[in-house]
Order: sequence, then structure tokens, then C-alpha cells
Amino acid sequence: MVIDVPKRRFVIYILVILFSILSIYQIINVCHFEKKKYLVEYDKVVNREFKGPSAPRGRILDVNGKVLVDNVGVDTLVYNKINGIKTKDEIDIALKLADIIGFEEDKITESRLKTFYLVLHNSGDELITKKEKKLLKERKLTRKEIDKLKLDRISEDMLNSMSETERKASYIYYLLSKGYAYQNKIIKKGLSEEEVAHINDLNLKGISTVLTWERIYPYGDILRSIFGSISNNTVPKELKDYYLDKGLSLDSTVGTSFLEFQYDDYLRGTDALYHLGQTGKIELLSDEKQGNDLYLTIDIDKQIEIENILKEEMLAAKKAKNTKFYNHSYVIVGHPLTGEIVAMSGLSISKDHFIDITSNIISSSYTVGSIVKGGSMSVGYHNNLIDKGKYVTDSCVKVYGVQKKCSWKSLGRIDDIRAMALSSNYYQFLIAIKMTNPGYSWNSKLNATEEHFKKYRDMYASYGLGAMTGIDLPGEKLGIIGSRVSDDLLLNLSIGQYDTYTPIEIFQYVNTLANNGVRIAPSLMSKITDGDKVIKENEKKVLNEAMLSDENMKRVQEGLREVMISGTGKNYTDRSIPSAGKTGTSETFVDSDADGKMDTKTISNAFIMYAPIDNPEYSVIIVSPNISVSDGDNSYKYAINLRLNQKIFKYLFEKQ
Repeated sequence: MVIDVPKRRFVIYILVILFSILSIYQIINVCHFEKKKYLVEYDKVVNREFKGPSAPRGRILDVNGKVLVDNVGVDTLVYNKINGIKTKDEIDIALKLADIIGFEEDKITESRLKTFYLVLHNSGDELITKKEKKLLKERKLTRKEIDKLKLDRISEDMLNSMSETERKASYIYYLLSKGYAYQNKIIKKGLSEEEVAHINDLNLKGISTVLTWERIYPYGDILRSIFGSISNNTVPKELKDYYLDKGLSLDSTVGTSFLEFQYDDYLRGTDALYHLGQTGKIELLSDEKQGNDLYLTIDIDKQIEIENILKEEMLAAKKAKNTKFYNHSYVIVGHPLTGEIVAMSGLSISKDHFIDITSNIISSSYTVGSIVKGGSMSVGYHNNLIDKGKYVTDSCVKVYGVQKKCSWKSLGRIDDIRAMALSSNYYQFLIAIKMTNPGYSWNSKLNATEEHFKKYRDMYASYGLGAMTGIDLPGEKLGIIGSRVSDDLLLNLSIGQYDTYTPIEIFQYVNTLANNGVRIAPSLMSKITDGDKVIKENEKKVLNEAMLSDENMKRVQEGLREVMISGTGKNYTDRSIPSAGKTGTSETFVDSDADGKMDTKTISNAFIMYAPIDNPEYSVIIVSPNISVSDGDNSYKYAINLRLNQKIFKYLFEKQ
């Protein structure tokens, strides 16, 4: 179909009129109806708001207000790329600063030298042939390929031709140009007074000297691993999404581990906010504000004393015979009725040198032996497998396919209380046998099932063994829960010789025993303050109650009390203050020749205690793996946990 000329012209006129109307409407809309909106967008382009260097974080203090982590101000060189700064300006800045500030030689890398060489020499244009330029124009070579050719063609002689100032400037230029254009870039911290004065005299574009903040630790390495770390004006890649979701920029200083991470929302300060106009003028919009102070439940005086006791006994242990493979111990002291941790220390020893491994309290797990018997006796009471007060003669059991299993020595006539006091394995085996095979006879099978294992593990977990404790530290891990099911392993589970538990799980376990079966999350935070104002206080967090009646709980506590009066723990305190507790010895293994095989049998010790029994004020747990090499029943076993608890107990209760 052919449209005649007049009709075609008419259509064109109509289209022109419509386009004109739309254009006029758009102009009116932009200039009048949405003027404010577009002015805001314009202002965002030519006028920018940006943060100053990270504000000081809040302090970390002990329960009595003694400062454990503080800030120190350091003079810092900062660059902000204001409007109008070109590449030639950044070259000039780098060259001028190179004659003032120094850096370690390893900062001047070949890659940075080559990059700066190109910047100094017309972007390396002479290093590319006419043919290659033509190929780039024809899109047969990419810009990335051209840039690589340039770098590859910078010879060693070319780099050697650079002056010392240019070499130093290569690193400064790298710092100036990396990251986002309008991001504050820290060029150097810890400037001297002379450097500050000289830099300020130069009045370089975008360059300023400001006070930034670094963490200091008045008590040195004590609890250093628990305090955690912070980033340096950047969010680590692995935490990028976490902090972006909180609305932070990627150049923020943030907590990256342990307490600094756990309480970052409170500890992180509010950065100063600046306005950068199109003329390059910088205006302060709001001052920086220091973060909130975090008060811990830790008593630093008790922490220091208990850690010194631990160091003293570890040194003595290494001088004793048969301690070849012993190299670390843990101690936790707390308030059992609230879950508050008063002191916690994990130390590794190499010769006479100690390394703080306190943070492993929430992640490293161990076979702990008979301290679990408060839980395994609970299994017996809860399932009506124990005749309270009825005596049996301590002996051995023999399950089909497994060597006989006995107590650590013949204990004579025992009832349930004496079984706990003297740490009878035989009594625990009887409970497991009654659960699985009431008709058991010597060398018969128990036919243990997953359900039998579950009964033990559910009871243990209700106390905190084999369960996440809820401590206010990131990175908590469970110990190892065995996956195999057999008669032999069920008997082992009942005496703490199968699953493994972390020190913090053991701490929660003893607290639950002390607290009449109420399981409370351990805590390190006492309160958080903004100046004199308390904005958050620790609240006791009840997780559950142990799977045991009040009557049976009192029976378990009576057994733990007898441990400390006449049983295996009778020498662990001076008995001036009534206490309850449990010793634990376990058979463990180490890789003695680093071939990946656990080939040498060792003895590991654990201990739990709380006191006074009527109104428990303190709980103590001690774990000392591989304290002795196991050469049979007569091998020498260094009693480190006994010595530690004697001194810790005396210190805690003499201070009252």
C-alpha cells in the first residue's frame, strides 16, 4: 500500500507535535514538579558526603572497671580524592611525599615499580607498536592485552633508571590509587611530629594528617586471644556480606573475631561525617563518637593469679618424669549460679615459653573420663536402673568379643554414693547392662542400639556435655560425637571414654550440677555502657533443666560431695569449705613420631568442682591432656590437677 505525499506530511506533522509536547512536558516536569528530586541527584554528583577515619572503638574493661583493651591515638596520613585531582596531581603528591615519609623496602615491589614507570612515561605509549595500536583500534586486541604487553616490555634497565624518590613514590602512588575514588585512604600511620609538620606545610591536594586509633592491651598477652582482632579500615572478604547487611561501607574498621566481633555493634564508634562541595571545600557535618564500653565478667586480678598458678604448675609438670607428651592445660573459674566467667586460661608450653590458647576453650575437645559420671549416674536414676543404697561388690564385666572391663582398682563393697565417690567403672557398666540386657551373664552380648546411646547423650546434653553452650563468643564448636554403635563403646560412653567435650561444655556441665539441674549459658559480658549510662546488662539465660527429678538430683550431688570428703577428690581442697566435685582420668593417644598415626598411649586428667555446696559461689574446671605416658597400672602419673586446684581453691576462698 502506498501513502500519498499529503498524508505522509500530515503524519510527520503529528509526530513532530507529539514529540514537542512530550519534550515541553518533560522540561516542565524536571524544572518544576520534580525539581527537588533532580536537585538532590545533582547534589549527590557534585557534592559528596564522606566519612572520616574510623572513630575510636569502645574500651573493654573487667568487672571492676580495670581497662583491659584501650585505644591510643596515632598521627596518620590520609588521602581523599577531591574533585579536580588528576593523575598528574597524584604523581606529584607521591613524589613529594616520598622525600618525607619512609616505608619498609619490601613495599616497593616490581609490580608497583612497573605501574609507576608507565604513569611517569606517558602510560608506556612508546612500548606499543603502530601495528598493535591498529589492532587495538580494530578490536583485535583488548585494552587488557595491551596493558600486559606494556608491563612485560618494561626491562630491568628501565626500572634501574628510576631515582630513589621515584622508587619510594611507586608505593605511595599505589596507596593513593587503590580502592574506591572517594574512599578515605590511609597512607601511613605513626607519623613523627616532624613528618606531620612537613606534610602540612606542603598543603597537597586531598592530603591531611589526622588522629586515628589503634588498640592497646595494658595487661599484655593475658586473654589476648579472647579479645579478638579488628580490621584496619577495611572489611575482610569473608565478612563482607555480614557487614554490608548491617549498612557499613567496605572501608569500615570492624571486629573480625571473638569479643571484638561478638560485640562489634556496641564497640564500633561513629565516624565523623564530612561534606565535600564541588569547589573542593570540606565541611565537618558531625563529629566522631567513641564506641560503647564493654565490661566483662572477668576479674583481672583473679585472672592474673590463676594464670600464674597454672604457669607454675605446668613448669613443674614438665620437670617431672613421664610427662614427655604433656604440653597444655585449661582452667575456667566462674560463678555457677549465673554462668559468669571470672577467669579462663588456656596455655601451651614449649620449653619455658607459654602461648595463650584460651580461645581454644570453645573449640578444642578432649576425652575427659570419669567426670561424666554425674551424667551417667543420672541416666541410671532417671531410668530406674539404680537401687539407691543397695551394696554390690566392685568387680569386672566381660562382654562378648571384648576384653574384660574393670574399675581402676578393686573397690570392695559399694552403693551408688560410694560408687561415685570412689569412681567405680564397674557400677556404671552395671547401669548400661541393665538398660540393654537385664539377663546379662559373663561374656554375653548386650545388643546395644542407637537408642541406648541416645539415652546417655540426651542426658549428658541436658547438662551441657555434647551441646552448644550459648557462650557469647563466636566460633563455638561441639566436641566429637562418636558415630559407631557397639556394646563396648556404650560401656566406654558411660565412663567418659568415647565422645569428646570442650572445656566450655565441661564448665556448663558442672554449673548445671551446682545449680540443681538448671542449665545456664556461660557469659563474658557483664554490662555495656555509653558514658555513665548502662545500655545493656547481662541477663542470666536459662537454656533448659536437666532430665532429672529434684530427688535424684540431690542424690547425684550427694555423691559429688562424697568425692571431696572421702573419695578420689579428698585431697583437692583443704576441706575448710564444703565442696562437691569429680575427678576424671582417661586413656588417650598421641602421634609420637609425627607419622599421622596415634601410636602412644597417654593419660589425660580432668577435674570439676563447685563450692560451697549450700550456695555455690565458684565453680572450677581443669583439663590437662596427655599429662603422663601410660606404661601400665604402675606408670607414674603427675597429679597436676590436684596441685592446681589446691592452690586455686586456697586463693579463691582466702580472698573472702
